[in-house]
Amino acid sequence: MSPSILIQHVLPHRFLSRIVFHATRWSWRPWKNFLIRQITRRYRVDMSEAADPEIAHYAHFNAFFTRELKPGARPQDADPGVLACPADGRISQSGAIDEGRIFQAKGQGFSVAELLGDDASALAYRNGQFITVYLSPRDYHRVHMPLSGKLVSTVHVPGRLFSVAPFAVAAIPRLFARNERLVCHFEGDDGPFAVVLVGALLVSSVSTVWGGLEIPPYASAVHATDYRDREISLARGAELGRFNMGSTVIVTLPAHGLKLDAGLAPEQAVKVGQRIGGRGR
Repeated sequence: MSPSILIQHVLPHRFLSRIVFHATRWSWRPWKNFLIRQITRRYRVDMSEAADPEIAHYAHFNAFFTRELKPGARPQDADPGVLACPADGRISQSGAIDEGRIFQAKGQGFSVAELLGDDASALAYRNGQFITVYLSPRDYHRVHMPLSGKLVSTVHVPGRLFSVAPFAVAAIPRLFARNERLVCHFEGDDGPFAVVLVGALLVSSVSTVWGGLEIPPYASAVHATDYRDREISLARGAELGRFNMGSTVIVTLPAHGLKLDAGLAPEQAVKVGQRIGGRGR
């Protein structure tokens, strides 16, 4: 095991993530401007897309990191039968779910039941499809709906907070099924679909538009919340939630319904609203 992977196993994940949580919300101007400048320069963040491109205007680093974009910066395909990309980033993996198992990296995989934290809901995706999108520090960090749907439930699944950078995904077995995550179940016109927001080392804070801050607190047991009586419906392209820092989004689709487009490949750059699937291709 390489030193970079070994340290992933021994670091105090939650303790470090709590420190970063508070550090990125410190509003002391020299501190927050320093952090913002470091990220924008190191990762060449395109601030021309931001609704407010002036870094001094952000109250703290997390406000910058979860910044809103200008209207029209991420247009949606007009075709209602299109499956839209939920996040800016790069495709980690995508393709078929084989008898309930998702491919993570060479020689590695995990079950949909593990990922969703529930055997019963996993049945709908047994031979469906999935796509995993990795968000780097340079990316826009709000997550949007890939399809229109009614919120059915969320499941907060406890776990570790391994890095989700490509080097860790390739080396740590079942990483996405081991990290802390929020599973969002929806019902759409073509059946159920799930959007999974996966936490990661130092970047393990997740918010939703309906519930506010969901992670932290960190869970000690699987916790499900039923939203069927709340009548929460979101249109394709609407904001679903955000990573307060960055991580990974996984979308699972049932066997019968919209299909991912052929030609999607690992490391392919994608943006919110971009077509990644639909009908008739």
